[in-house]
Amino acid sequence: MSSLETKKKKLSPNPSLPDDLLLSIVARVSRLYYPTLFLVSKSFRSILASPELYKARSLSGHTESCLYVCLQCCPGYRWFTLCRKPDQTLSSYTTKKKSSGYVLATVPIPSFQKASFLSLVAVGSNIYNIGGSNYHSPSSSVSVLDCRSHTWREAPRLRVEQLCLSSSVLDRKIYVAGCYNDSDSNSLKNFLEVFDTKTQIWDTEPIPCRRKDNFLYSQSTFVDGKFHVVTKREGVIAYDSKKGRWDRTGQCLYYLMNSNSYCEIENVLYFVSDGEFMWYDTELNIWRDMEGLVGRLSRLPPDVSVRLADNSGKLAVLWEENLPYCRPGFAIMKKIWCAEIALEKRKSKILGKIEWFDHVLTVPAANDLVKVLAATV
Repeated sequence: MSSLETKKKKLSPNPSLPDDLLLSIVARVSRLYYPTLFLVSKSFRSILASPELYKARSLSGHTESCLYVCLQCCPGYRWFTLCRKPDQTLSSYTTKKKSSGYVLATVPIPSFQKASFLSLVAVGSNIYNIGGSNYHSPSSSVSVLDCRSHTWREAPRLRVEQLCLSSSVLDRKIYVAGCYNDSDSNSLKNFLEVFDTKTQIWDTEPIPCRRKDNFLYSQSTFVDGKFHVVTKREGVIAYDSKKGRWDRTGQCLYYLMNSNSYCEIENVLYFVSDGEFMWYDTELNIWRDMEGLVGRLSRLPPDVSVRLADNSGKLAVLWEENLPYCRPGFAIMKKIWCAEIALEKRKSKILGKIEWFDHVLTVPAANDLVKVLAATV
């Protein structure tokens, strides 16, 4: 064998390893490195697209939480996932001039219908887009992004076409609040449906809604196991599924009405308002400041777009930073920053510890953050 042939053989991606062994090795690699492995060879791309890989990850206990970011672009939408650069070691946020090693990598997902902050929810390895961005036209569509194969599929549709819906998740069930046009009375009526992601079936009967409350342009979230709907006109109401009733609740949640900067982690609601990180004390029905944050994240600029997500019990934070105008003929750009904050509960306090933060993506200024979600794969 010539020296050239020997060199080519050495450069081959483990040609002598059995497929089962190679699959087992890749299953133990963190999902953060998969976008890099995808670029190595066709063999690796085939393995990464294989359903057997995720079966092996599950059986070996190597499933993990992965962040997905949806951006509204011009035109359409793009998806990204958080990954690690090759040959990078995680550094403390206090280290200067050294990258954390995290970046947002483009996910090659086919185009799909419109989406909004309120239409997207994550359950397990799937991201559901319910109704899309249906502020002006009713919709009953439900599409599902499989975060293992990065493919879309259709799911059972809503029972009725809803307008301005809002979705939240509890115990792998998706609660969807919205309005529908009642042809008999020629008026908008409230509607609340529940979708069981295990059985892939909508409840046969919708949950009765109070007539005087208006779900048009509402927000929703779960607090203390209750489905809270923040209405524009009637304040905040909560549905207790165990008791099967609606109650009027703490009106401090009304702050969420005009915000998409909140998420729930381990039964605690977190919120960013005017750049300040807060959490909701359900015992006293008040917002409290998160303590322990220092440096850049002690307070973000009050006018930036911020998105939050539960990343395995830690608070994932994404925010935008507009870059200064360059010169004629060049697009105006902006940076997307990401941070991960560990949370510690101490009686009436919650302390936040910044594990890392970094600039993870640069995009045209016309692009907008829609939502960040964590899928388990």
